[in-house]
Formats: sequence, structure tokens, C-alpha cells
Amino acid sequence: MGIECAPLLAALHEVTFRGGEVWDATSFAALLSGCGTEATVAVFGTVPAGFILARTILDETEILTLAVHPDFRRRGIGKSLVQNVLGKGKVFLEVSVCNIQAAALYEKCGFVKAGLRRGYYRDGSDAQVLVSSNV
Repeated sequence: MGIECAPLLAALHEVTFRGGEVWDATSFAALLSGCGTEATVAVFGTVPAGFILARTILDETEILTLAVHPDFRRRGIGKSLVQNVLGKGKVFLEVSVCNIQAAALYEKCGFVKAGLRRGYYRDGSDAQVLVSSNV
């Protein structure tokens, strides 16, 4: 999906990360206008249930954000979205050390810890750097 889906992505991001770092439609539009950046939206029935935003440059892909609406969690949507990106070569991402559920999802998808970014998030929390192990 392209820039036209920026408001949808922002709305899903807000409900998913309520109380945390939320990206607005302008941020999503700017990211989507960049080379190699794409969004995949998961639909449950007719309702947008989540999305993954990733940027691919050559043979490396970075997962910029993954969001699954709270009403649709525990249905395999996040895992399917991540698996959709895994075929694009080496994949990496940052995930908050506080986000235990997301870290567990990435581990189930075959990611391994590659490092730690101290104070990475606005709230001062650290981020684990994860890399796909399927390469």
C-alpha cells in the first residue's frame, strides 16, 4: 500500500501503541514516500486488523513498525505479517526490552538478538536489535 493508506496506518498505530510512541499520518506518508518502503495491511473479514511497515534496500529489510489492533491479537496476524517480510533477505528490527509479547513473536519467527541500543526510545528505554536467522 502507498501514501494513501497513511491515515489508516496512523489510526491502527495509535490504538496499538496507546500511551507509547505513536506515529501520525504525516510520519507514515513521509516514510511511505521513501524508496523501498512498503506497508502490508492485514484484513480480518473486512476490517483492517494490523499492518507491517518495512524498508528494503538491496538485500536487507528493516521492519520499521508492526501493529495489530488489540481486538485482533492472538489470531496469528502478527506472525503472518512478519513471515511475509522474511522472504526479502536479511531482516532486522528494534524492539523495546519492555515489549515482551513482541519479542516473543519475533523469536517464534526465527529472530535472534544481535545487540542492544541503550536509551533508544523517547521514554529512555532500551531496544533489542533482532536479526532474522533464516538467511
